[in-house]
Amino acid sequence: MGSVIQTYRIRLDGIRFRARHGASRAERDLPQDFVVCLEVELPIALLPRTDSRARVFDYDQLASLVVDAGTSASYKLLETLAERIIERVLEGTPASGVTVQVKKFGPPTSVSVDAVAVELTGRKGK
Repeated sequence: MGSVIQTYRIRLDGIRFRARHGASRAERDLPQDFVVCLEVELPIALLPRTDSRARVFDYDQLASLVVDAGTSASYKLLETLAERIIERVLEGTPASGVTVQVKKFGPPTSVSVDAVAVELTGRKGK
């Protein structure tokens, strides 16, 4: 007897790009490294019914959407960047839900901090 699948999620860890995001002008003047982890929830109907690569959802399309959203404009806040990524994924794919984590290394803080990350979740129609 086969299993009954209830959710279909794809997670991409470590999508990297260089961009000019940051609260201060100095942060935006020099490109910095950003790393994004993306999790999308897809309709069960998209789950491949055969063990064929031709039927699987295109991971490269997801990664490309993230990089394009992260490099096509400059934002002061990581929160704004994360929102734009969610919007792009929900508009450009059949995903019903998206969780995105955006990480920035060496943030300008008064104490030593290796990295800061923002994580947002969005759903279609909500």
